Amino acid sequence: MTSSSRTFKFAIFLLFSLIFTSFQLRAEEADILTPTPPTVAAGSYILQDFRSGKVLAENNADVKLAPASLTKIMTVFVVFTEIRNGHLHLDDTATISQKAWATGGSKMFIKVDDKVKIEDLLKGVIIQSGNDASVALAEHVAGDESTFAEMMNQYAQRLGMLNTHFVDSNGLPAENHYTTARDLATLTSALIKEFPEYYRWFSQQEFTYNNITQHNRNTLLSRDGSVDGVKTGFTDDAGYCLVASALRDDMRLISVVMNTKSAAARAAENQNLLNYGFRFFEAHKIFQGKTALAEPRVWKGDEKNAPLGLAEDLYVTIPRRQFDGVKSEIVVDPKIMAPIQEGAKLGSVKVTLKGEVLANKDLIALTAVQQGGIFRRAYDSIAMLLGKSDAK
Repeated sequence: MTSSSRTFKFAIFLLFSLIFTSFQLRAEEADILTPTPPTVAAGSYILQDFRSGKVLAENNADVKLAPASLTKIMTVFVVFTEIRNGHLHLDDTATISQKAWATGGSKMFIKVDDKVKIEDLLKGVIIQSGNDASVALAEHVAGDESTFAEMMNQYAQRLGMLNTHFVDSNGLPAENHYTTARDLATLTSALIKEFPEYYRWFSQQEFTYNNITQHNRNTLLSRDGSVDGVKTGFTDDAGYCLVASALRDDMRLISVVMNTKSAAARAAENQNLLNYGFRFFEAHKIFQGKTALAEPRVWKGDEKNAPLGLAEDLYVTIPRRQFDGVKSEIVVDPKIMAPIQEGAKLGSVKVTLKGEVLANKDLIALTAVQQGGIFRRAYDSIAMLLGKSDAK
C-alpha cells in the first residue's frame, strides 16, 4: 500500500469518526433538551408536579390576583380539617341563614331555615360552586364569615401561602382578597395529600339538590379522563380561572391558570400545560419514606444502631429518558450520641442529575434511642478515646 493511499484511507476514517461523534453529541444533547413551555394566554399560571413539588412552567406565579371561586378550595380545606379533627361530621346539619340564602352569584339553591347536611353543602360548594353553600359552611363552622376568613388565613400561613389573604369564603369581589397561582398550587397539593377520601368529589360531574341538577363547570373532566379536579372561578375582576389536576401513569400534575378571557380559554390553556408536562417529563420515587436507609453506630445508647430514613417518600421530576443520570448520596452525621429523639436530623439525602440538585432532604431518626446504662456509657467513652469505630 502506498503512502498516499494510507493517508487517504486515514483521512476517510477521520472524517467518518468526526461525523459519528457529531451525531452522537447531537443525540446526547437531544436527550437532555426539553422544549420551552407552551405560550399561555393568561395573566398568571403555574404547572407543578404534585409529589416532588417541581415547577415545570410558570409566569407571574407570585402576582397577587383576585381568585374568584378558587377561594372555595380553601373553604373546603378548612371544613375537611374540622371533620378530621372531630369537630364536625358529614351527617351533621347546618341551619341556613338569611345571609347565606341571599348571597349572590352561583347557587346551590338552599332555603332559609333549611337544615342541610354538611356533606351536601360540601358537594354544593365543590361541584355546583354554590356561594350560598360556602357561606352556610362558614357560619356553621365559625359563627360568622369574617371569623371563618380568619381561620382560612391561619391555614394559608401554615401551608406557606405567602401571598394570600382571604376576606370571604366564596370569592365574590372584596377589597384585600387575593392569592397567587403558586399559592393555589400549594393549597391544592395539600388538599389532595391530606384528604384523598374527599378529593374524589372534585371529579364528580354533576350534583342534584332540591330537585335541581347542576353540572361541574370544569369541562376538562369530560374531555380528559386523566383530569380529576379541581375548581373553576369567574368574576369580572378575576377573569376566568381554573385549577386542574390530572393523573397519568402514577404521575400527578397540578396546573393553575388565572385571568383568562373565557371559559373555553381557561380549559384549553390548562390542557396545554398538562399535556406539555406529561409529554416531556417523568416522575420517579427514589426512596421510600419511613424506611431505614442507614443504620449508623450510636454511642452511649441502649441500642447499638439507629435506623435513619426520610420522613416521607422522595420523588424527583426529570426530563424524559434521563433517569440513568440520576445519582443519590446519603451522608450520615459522624459520632452520633444518645439520647436521640425520634425525628432528630442526623444526616442528609441528596439527589442530583448531571450536577443539578433535584432534592436535598433531612435524614432523620426513625425511632428514639435512649441513653444506655452507666457501664455502656463508660465502655463507649473508653472506646471513643481509643479511637475504636465499633464497640460491643
